Amino acid sequence: MRVMTFNCNGIRAAARKGFFDWLETCDVDVVCLQETRAQIHQLTDPVFQPSQFSCHYYDAEKKGYAGTALYSRTEPEKVSRGLGFEMANVEGRYLQADFEGLSIASLYLPSGSAGPERQTRKFSFMDDCMQHMKTLREQDREFIICADWNICHKEIDLRNWKANQKNSGFLPEERQWLDELYYTVGFVDAFRVVNQEPDQYSWWSNRGQARANNVGWRLDYHVITPGLQDKVVAAEIYTDQNFSDHAPVILEYNIQDS
Repeated sequence: MRVMTFNCNGIRAAARKGFFDWLETCDVDVVCLQETRAQIHQLTDPVFQPSQFSCHYYDAEKKGYAGTALYSRTEPEKVSRGLGFEMANVEGRYLQADFEGLSIASLYLPSGSAGPERQTRKFSFMDDCMQHMKTLREQDREFIICADWNICHKEIDLRNWKANQKNSGFLPEERQWLDELYYTVGFVDAFRVVNQEPDQYSWWSNRGQARANNVGWRLDYHVITPGLQDKVVAAEIYTDQNFSDHAPVILEYNIQDS
């Protein structure tokens, strides 16, 4: 099973840049999108319902903002939306598909980079989201949470870590939150199971020549339950084409797609 997570920074913009043309050639079983920035009535073009997938959307109430989507080649047994708290639900930030013994979710954590108020909102979301992640660990099934987490965990996960220790996305409190998620709650960063190399980034600033020089951040993770750790086969960050300021992150799992 090959699973993709991708912050498309506007699904209509990504479509114009060729994302769906590429997706037709891409051997993936599940696609998790974040920051779709469109409402379903704006996506009448058939390109947004690729025929090879069962397609599901969760839109923000505010136009042109946030939102998630999930495509799967196998029809899910159940699709659920939201996390039970206002910010996640009003902004369409969590969409989960359940299959036999396995759930895959598309999650979009808020950014705090616009200022202190936005950072406070981000911390509030993180607190509520952590409670949800803890409840997932109590369930008798495996989970793949695909997300733009808007946090780098380790110094290896961003190029200029020294200069960013006081910036949103690499704050000590944010990194500690991921410590808790991994080391206390017990989730696993699936990418690092198979790739421990530096300079593995999934987002680049539009300023300067950040992407050309690979001055980036790894913000887009597959976070998995420990029962899947030995199922991770390979990981890829697709950078041959630019569909967004993020890049698709594709992981291959030794799981039967049934």
